Amino acid sequence: MAKPPATPPTATPPMLRRVNAGKVLGVLTRARVMTGTGLIEATGLTRATVHAVCNDLISMGWVVEHDPGRNDAAVGRPSRRFEFNSRAGYVLGIDIGAARTTVLVSDLRGETIAKAGRSVAGAQSPGERTEIVHETIVEALAGAEIANDQVLAAGVGVAAPVDRDGNILVDDEFWRRFDAGLAKRLTDLHGWPVLLENDANLAALGEHWLGVGRNVGDLAVLLAGERFGSGLMDSGRLLHGSRGGAGEMVYLKLVEGVGDTHGIARIAREQGAAAVADPSVGTALRELAGDRPVTAELVFAAAEAGDAVALGILQHVAARTARVVATLGILFNPELVVLGGAVAEAAQALLPDIEKHLAGFTSTPPRVAVSSLGEAIVSVGAVRHALNYVEHQALDLQLSCRRE
Repeated sequence: MAKPPATPPTATPPMLRRVNAGKVLGVLTRARVMTGTGLIEATGLTRATVHAVCNDLISMGWVVEHDPGRNDAAVGRPSRRFEFNSRAGYVLGIDIGAARTTVLVSDLRGETIAKAGRSVAGAQSPGERTEIVHETIVEALAGAEIANDQVLAAGVGVAAPVDRDGNILVDDEFWRRFDAGLAKRLTDLHGWPVLLENDANLAALGEHWLGVGRNVGDLAVLLAGERFGSGLMDSGRLLHGSRGGAGEMVYLKLVEGVGDTHGIARIAREQGAAAVADPSVGTALRELAGDRPVTAELVFAAAEAGDAVALGILQHVAARTARVVATLGILFNPELVVLGGAVAEAAQALLPDIEKHLAGFTSTPPRVAVSSLGEAIVSVGAVRHALNYVEHQALDLQLSCRRE
């Protein structure tokens, strides 16, 4: 026997007040100072409702009221002026990479207040890695002069698939390294919610928010340093897949002309080192490196100076990267693919060759650009992830600045 349709909940006055408060707060978080009249026009609510809701939000700490200001031409009482309190609390954006942890402290408009970073290269156990992350957080909060109870949430990026509920997929040994109970450990230490997300997904959020992918709905961001990883957005929504594996690049092992997930920096470094080690190869890289190990940066620098060997390496890297971009273009059909991470600035030199090869791989090549966010791309996306949580949960959060 079919169940009768569920009865929708009754719209009680407290429920309506909450809905209206969310509507007003949503407008104010994306504006600067607004008058009561402006909020009425933006929300469609009555004057009495807007003022009552704003009074509630002021008492909660989410909104501040400014002096009305004088306007001798206006008739009647001056209009009240309201602004979202961007210092009502703070969020953290944390990038936990294989070699380094970076922490950004941001206000609720996304303005960076402080930054700290530490190497995690020597950490062997999950506990050691978590302790380094904790120490970096403490350093960043001290630099911002922010107390623990002023933090409302932290977004955290890890190089592993993460599902919609913030759980790490641990089917692979490399990914299992990041399953350190990190979210619970940090919450136990600091008291605020920790929101895990895949680093490439956060890169896509950051790029969509503040980068060259701003307002591009169908977007792919390709982290291209040591390993390839991609974050995908469809109509402005992150793609996770059933277990968080959407955008994982293990399939590149099956792609002819690619064969593994090694990124631009790794390929350039390894081929540059091989050239220097071969005494029959004449290259300026040998003199540039001296006694130092060959790095990707040295290969790009030698190519810029016209070294034939370095130029050949970058041509190979561009052709290989074009195949990776083409697979994303064919599978997901993004409007734009952004190359991000530590190699982004140098990768600008690869774009002409990448675009030339793309035309031969797919009839609908996406636009390709390099990120303007540099190494901060994941931590910026982590800030956006935390801000999304705060905006969604705002009316349930307790602010340390709340007026009693």
